[in-house]
Amino acid sequence: MAKKSMVLREVKRLKIVQRFAKKRAELKKIIQNPVTSDEQRYEALRRLQALPRDASPTRLRNRCSITGRSRGYYQKFGLGRNKLREQAMAGNVPGLTKSSW
Repeated sequence: MAKKSMVLREVKRLKIVQRFAKKRAELKKIIQNPVTSDEQRYEALRRLQALPRDASPTRLRNRCSITGRSRGYYQKFGLGRNKLREQAMAGNVPGLTKSSW
């Protein structure tokens, strides 16, 4: 079980990313537009850098929805490897079976 503070930090970051997503997209569009003047591009870059650090989606970390474990995360199921195995053995994940050969 991950520390509650780590899980809550991720929830907080997700909210910040969602809050600033539109503003970031607009600024990045201005920066990447080839007809934008140098002054406008510089101003957009400055404003983008002034946004909170946690507003960047790359700061998010995938975590298991049950335990909060960050490593061994299966994105398709939203679970960590340990809980995915437990759920699969209990038959709670449709279409997932234990392989044997």
